[in-house]
Amino acid sequence: MQCTLRNAIAAAIQTPLRTNSAILGALNSRSYSTAHEADLVVIGSGPGGYVAAIKASQMGMKTVSVEKEATLGGTCLNVGCIPSKALLNNSHYYHMAHSGDLEKRGIVCGSVSLNLENLMGQKTTAVKALTGGIAQLFKKNKITQLTGVGTITSANEVQVKKSDGSVETVKAKNIMIATGSEVTPFPGIQIDEEVIVSSTGALKLAQVPKKMVVIGAGVIGLELGSVWSRLGAEVVAVEFMTSIGGVGIDADVAKNFQKILTKQGLQFKLGTKVMGATRSGNSVTVSVENAKSGEKEEIACDTLLVSIGRRPYTEGLGLEAVGIVKDDKGRIPVNGQFQTIVPSIFAIGDCIHGPMLAHKAEDEGIICVEGMHGMPVHIDYNCVPSVVYTHPEVAWVGKSEEALKQEGIEYKVGKFPFLANSRAKTNNDTDGFVKVLADKKTDRVLGTHIIGPSAGELINEAVLAMEYGAAAEDVARVCHAHPTCAEALREANVAAAFGKPINF
Repeated sequence: MQCTLRNAIAAAIQTPLRTNSAILGALNSRSYSTAHEADLVVIGSGPGGYVAAIKASQMGMKTVSVEKEATLGGTCLNVGCIPSKALLNNSHYYHMAHSGDLEKRGIVCGSVSLNLENLMGQKTTAVKALTGGIAQLFKKNKITQLTGVGTITSANEVQVKKSDGSVETVKAKNIMIATGSEVTPFPGIQIDEEVIVSSTGALKLAQVPKKMVVIGAGVIGLELGSVWSRLGAEVVAVEFMTSIGGVGIDADVAKNFQKILTKQGLQFKLGTKVMGATRSGNSVTVSVENAKSGEKEEIACDTLLVSIGRRPYTEGLGLEAVGIVKDDKGRIPVNGQFQTIVPSIFAIGDCIHGPMLAHKAEDEGIICVEGMHGMPVHIDYNCVPSVVYTHPEVAWVGKSEEALKQEGIEYKVGKFPFLANSRAKTNNDTDGFVKVLADKKTDRVLGTHIIGPSAGELINEAVLAMEYGAAAEDVARVCHAHPTCAEALREANVAAAFGKPINF
């Protein structure tokens, strides 16, 4: 009996949705009669969930969105990507004025001071505009919005518990889990979002810390550490790894990145373990230990930022009731069509495998819905870009040199510094370089790594090239406008394809 059940489950997971007539038949059926008859109910309204809901509605599906928070947009729009970028952008302007950079450019500002309340206000305005925009898109696309905690009670039913205690039941042919992720806690350190903060608390500090310790030198730690460093805080980043930037960053880029941030004032303690932290009033003492030598140290600060990553958020979903078992990292297992072990229940975004990135979740949401209609389902995770929005920005897509060496792939390198780029030189923004890795035999682009001005924008050209299997020569022979920073990307491809760039 157990063997038969396992075989049936395995078969369900492996069966492509577009060939499963029973499921497709359910999609086309309108036999339910409930308060909210739906073709699809999406639990979660972050970038993956709200995009999936809109796509589903555009494809003719009656769609219900369930969100536990009062505003739409999930972590990204409310306490993640969007507010952090507002602070990064505006803190950079302040730094340029306060550090004398603008004066060197001929712009004399006189006395420069920080109005933190207004800085935070602009961030809040941006967040409200974007979350309100999603609400308008839901209205435009006739998506039913329910506010409450969604719990799956069967393969085709979701119960929504509202803030007043009432429960509403939604019957749906299909269910999509898009609940995202939450801050990973640090064992033994209690986050109070006042003195010991997560990324959420670091986005709304009432005053600039005199000294901030950041646990973790990954993307979030570097971005928020950079914000408060620009605004006047002494920032010390403690990282267990021996390099900064997190998973996937090229070692060459990480090394230069650290040098640039150190020059800007950030301090780094790499290869260092955090043993604990003790709060006393409005100050914190952080105990650290060098992972190699065992040397111990205590660092006093008035703000401690815990940023050691994120973990899938699946609390209260009722997965066990329908037989869905999470993996060892708390993720929901899915097949190539984003189906869970229950064919009518799908999952996308941070709560499944792959990088925890908003744009990855968006793509999954769209193609998952398309798959429900029998369309091809495909995503190449090697072509999902990563960006660190510091100044300079850091961005990459594809393989790093370290990954290519590990996989035994022969490659060639094309590199071009922004110091030799006319637009970067004109803008006096010349830190960094573009690095292209191409297959030694075929010239196909295997990875692109950028540290420098507008890296987050430039990387998208590299993504497009990789998605369509372009060679370095293909990019090298495409005419680029002059003068632009994008010419540095072209020159790096010229170097990869022909051995040397033109302008360096």
